[in-house]
Amino acid sequence: MNDEVIFMFDSMLIKHCSPTLAGLKTAGLFNFRFCSEQEAQQTLSLWNRNLNPKGVCIRILKMNSCRALIYVYRRTLLGRLLADERIQAFLAPYGYHGLSDDESLLLLERRVQACPEFPHEIGVFLGYPLDDVIGFIENSGRNCKCCGCWKVYCNECEALRTFARYEKCRLVYERLFLSGRPLIQLAVSA
Repeated sequence: MNDEVIFMFDSMLIKHCSPTLAGLKTAGLFNFRFCSEQEAQQTLSLWNRNLNPKGVCIRILKMNSCRALIYVYRRTLLGRLLADERIQAFLAPYGYHGLSDDESLLLLERRVQACPEFPHEIGVFLGYPLDDVIGFIENSGRNCKCCGCWKVYCNECEALRTFARYEKCRLVYERLFLSGRPLIQLAVSA
């Protein structure tokens, strides 16, 4: 694993997962190209060793010819979400009924790999408001009130404030990272 790969992976973590690293958001998702599956596993192993003590976990949801779909999440925030009764009721028809958090992530991983379309329940795993996830599914992604980190079907004002908070966090993290602050110092402990 070379320094260029580490810098590029760190840059993608900052760009797509700053609110998660800061503890503001449950999870983030991004694609990353590795030279090999071994390089992917080494990179994730390194970052999980560094970030797990801070409550942040990284896993590959799908890998095709060295292109990996990376899921970065806060274990405690995800656990709270998956314990919510409304979310459990929403996820049950997709097969998530009675599963532990880790089992739910394994099922999500299998669904991402097997579904011809992206499984839209992933919005819950990213911390999007449940009503917006439902709105997206019911409207087939059309007719949203606004669009930012996700498509908004309900509380537009609150979503816009959240989008602004996430963007401000990303800009601050990018500035700090580019000025030499190591990513490990930017991750907030849970």
